Amino acid sequence: MSEEKSPVPVPRSLVPHLGEAAVLLDIDGTLLDIMPTPREVWVPPGLARTLNGLYRRTGGALALVSGRSLNDIDLIFAPDQFPAVSGHGAEMRLSADAEAVAAGAPPLEKELKRRLATVAKLSPGILLEDKGYSLALHYRLAPDAEQAIYEAVSRIRADLPDAPIEVLPGKQVCEIKHAGFTKATGVRELMTQPPFKGRKPFFIGDDVTDETVFAIMPDLDGIAFSVGRRARGVAGHFDAPCDVREFLSRLLDDESNASSP
Repeated sequence: MSEEKSPVPVPRSLVPHLGEAAVLLDIDGTLLDIMPTPREVWVPPGLARTLNGLYRRTGGALALVSGRSLNDIDLIFAPDQFPAVSGHGAEMRLSADAEAVAAGAPPLEKELKRRLATVAKLSPGILLEDKGYSLALHYRLAPDAEQAIYEAVSRIRADLPDAPIEVLPGKQVCEIKHAGFTKATGVRELMTQPPFKGRKPFFIGDDVTDETVFAIMPDLDGIAFSVGRRARGVAGHFDAPCDVREFLSRLLDDESNASSP
């Protein structure tokens, strides 16, 4: 994956008006700052107001797109709930008060989870996160264990050559899930359903798992932005999640002021 070193700002003019847009947002590393452990993330003051305002201004066409489970997303943003593509496309919720819809992705088998869980014993700093549809090995607290983790996971995959699984490298996390569904497959399905259907999506993400969504934005007449790096296929990028939050807040305020008499 190639990156460009020169920063590219994100002009407001690139983003469709909220009345025509579908706002699609990754969570960790995009909306929220990455913390030492997944449970330590928190929603900064003002973000709930921004997200609820965008949800109203887009007629409900705002969705969180995450590898986290839907239950986990709801715990983080409680008491608010938003539409979401969760579990890397394994689940979807089309409106804030709707039930989750499974995408037909099977949860990881118990025996496979058991074997992968043994990898966490390589270092006391490795944290195991069972997301149901995937299993994540976080090593932010044990960065020296990265190579050992991937080697151990490769050995397990070699023992199971027919298992339909894939490994997703992330920011100091190794995630294993069933093949056949991604954030991109979830977003494609989301964009066929009201209130998202017929709108122009803009997506903001930061990690390797978001690159599948970056790649499909042209197919959906949409646009993508990355966070922390200039990723392939994006129109611009933000330096950090705080910049994303400020941009979204200003976007909401600008459109609110423009529509005021």
